[in-house]
Amino acid sequence: MTNPDFSFIIISFNEEIHLPRLLSSIKSLNAATFILDSGSTDNTINIATEFGCTLKTNPFVNHPKQWHEALTKFDIKTPWVICLDADQLVTNELLVQLQSFRDEDYKDVAGIYFNRKNIFKGKWLKHGGYFPFYLLKMFRFGVGYSDLNENMDHRFIVPGKTIIWKTGYLIEENYKENQISFWISKHNRYSDLVATEEWERLQQLRTQTLQPNIFGSPDQKKAFLKSIWWKMPLYVRPFIYFFHRYFIQLGILDGKQGFVFHFLQAFWFRLVVDIKIDEIKKQNKG
Repeated sequence: MTNPDFSFIIISFNEEIHLPRLLSSIKSLNAATFILDSGSTDNTINIATEFGCTLKTNPFVNHPKQWHEALTKFDIKTPWVICLDADQLVTNELLVQLQSFRDEDYKDVAGIYFNRKNIFKGKWLKHGGYFPFYLLKMFRFGVGYSDLNENMDHRFIVPGKTIIWKTGYLIEENYKENQISFWISKHNRYSDLVATEEWERLQQLRTQTLQPNIFGSPDQKKAFLKSIWWKMPLYVRPFIYFFHRYFIQLGILDGKQGFVFHFLQAFWFRLVVDIKIDEIKKQNKG
């Protein structure tokens, strides 16, 4: 019998290395699974078919737009959806919580945050602000939606009450990023999207969908921190961010892998974004 309470939605692109791991982790839930692919050329499509997933394709522009398409293209019959990336998987502890989930027990709830464990080069990053790390992944279908005011840093928006499942984790581990050249190439593309977005925010062409609130939901807290970040001076803020993540939030305790990750993510990536914002400014002055 198909799970009557929730369905899974996944987006994919050349995920043959990740997709079997994710689909195997949720198979026992007997939930309808929908995959929106953006033109995979590896074995992704065959794997999705073998697991009985419903598959559609859509050209990729950015994550917010792809998730918007994923939430509108499929004929979802369940009251809830769980939206996962292909490089994530459901742990046994989270599986137990989902096995006991019934819609009638959550009538006053519109969305649920999962706690994520991020793995980089085989190491769980416990510090630097990366754990606990709450992601809004489960919500009422037709209520939650993809935030199109973001260009790259994707999130779902859920009007109404949300709760946090602090135990029972999502694991996120991208095997492709074990090759640092892949990580750098990917984040170079991401830096284009972030720089363009920040420039548009400076021109007041974008606003935050969420009301920033340091005491609010996990995403409202992020919105508050972003509102501060955008006001900080270019080239200075990457230093402050790295210092805060690596020393104040104890990223230094994550060892060699932690140093590589926190340096690249908090300093290198953010510095590249600032350089590209500067370039956009000069181009627009010209």
